Amino acid sequence: MKKLILIFFAIFLTTATVYAEALTGGVSTVGLGNKVVDANTNTPIAGAQISLPKQNFSTKSDANGNFDLNANFKGDTIMSVKKDGYKPFSLTINEQIAARPMILGIQKSTGREIVIESAMLHLGDNNFSAGSANCSEFKLKAIGPFYTKTFKMSANTLSLTNYLVIGSIIGIDTAMARSMGQNSIKNSFSSPPEVYFNGTKIAEIQLNGDNQKIKLPNSLIRADSVNEVTIQTGRNLTQHAYVDYDDIELLNLSIQSE
Repeated sequence: MKKLILIFFAIFLTTATVYAEALTGGVSTVGLGNKVVDANTNTPIAGAQISLPKQNFSTKSDANGNFDLNANFKGDTIMSVKKDGYKPFSLTINEQIAARPMILGIQKSTGREIVIESAMLHLGDNNFSAGSANCSEFKLKAIGPFYTKTFKMSANTLSLTNYLVIGSIIGIDTAMARSMGQNSIKNSFSSPPEVYFNGTKIAEIQLNGDNQKIKLPNSLIRADSVNEVTIQTGRNLTQHAYVDYDDIELLNLSIQSE
């Protein structure tokens, strides 16, 4: 898949040294090797867990924030970075990105985040074509066409702006995703995944990507009570003989308040 890249890279080369790319928009500092840093201070972070869920690969950053990415993969795959006291972070990478040193900037938690799901999820019916976006990376079995989770939100969130944040999502085969070169399917396309909050549809997701933020209407929030988020995958709009669900995978669902 030719992923729509929303992150700007800065590459600095000299004849003697290969420098790292800053993989978060707010980090402009460059350094040697793969490194996890604080997105605001650029301070190296030790003990961060870096994983590629599809490759069953996991490692931790050392005392200087450095880590090695010794995993073999082809095409786009999702990388996750976790550290206590920091917001969940994930990024879709490929062989070209992984072949160069990287700096990963993660942001400190404000204490207002609600982690809904930190594991990889596969929605759909396990029926997809070879041209589907990221299909070579699908290794999990589908849990069905939708995912639902309940959680509690406090009353003080009503005075804030609240978002459902999807860390990374791959596999979407909408007409827009096809037009952006995110899949190679020629004769079909799917409806977009839909997002529901407390039973009301609040968004459709047209493209694959990272850090997708969906605003939650405060009028729908049940203060100091149980709230519910549902993500439902799309359907193949050119298949009429039976229901053919689009297979997608996503990682890191959270509620963030600003």
